[in-house]
Amino acid sequence: MEQQLTTARASLKWGLISGVASIVFLTVLYVTGQMTNQGISSLGLIIPIVAIVLAMKEFRTANGGFMTYGQGLGIGTLLTGISGFISGTYGYIYNEFIDSTIQQQILDKSREQLENRGMDDAQIEAAMEMTAKFTSPGITFVIGIIMSIIIGFVVSLIISAIMKKDKPFELE
Repeated sequence: MEQQLTTARASLKWGLISGVASIVFLTVLYVTGQMTNQGISSLGLIIPIVAIVLAMKEFRTANGGFMTYGQGLGIGTLLTGISGFISGTYGYIYNEFIDSTIQQQILDKSREQLENRGMDDAQIEAAMEMTAKFTSPGITFVIGIIMSIIIGFVVSLIISAIMKKDKPFELE
């Protein structure tokens, strides 16, 4: 007997797939030294977006071609939370135990950007202290999960509106 696909099952399946794909993408960024390149790093957003679309499509197909707006929103938000947790855990382990120079590379890039803006040394030092606090592996892990959920929620608002298909109302 085949079990019906629930929003939680779809979210878990595609969250795991998205998390693993994100790990591969992060590994490529780390190995190639491109983690401070914001243009290339932002391409990583494509992974959860594709996963959200595929999860909603699979759920809708498994439920007779119907999916409510709320179901779609739940799928996308939970999926990105799961994916964010997986990729955040990997990022924490990588930054803390495999290559602890990542934080320094981010700080160096930030200093360079601040100097290019023409900020004086006192402003740069104050900004660097704040940046150092927010780029520690633990804080990055927590912020990463929160941001994954927020971005996933916003993206899911849009994708759910496009992909929803309510069951027709029947009078008895």
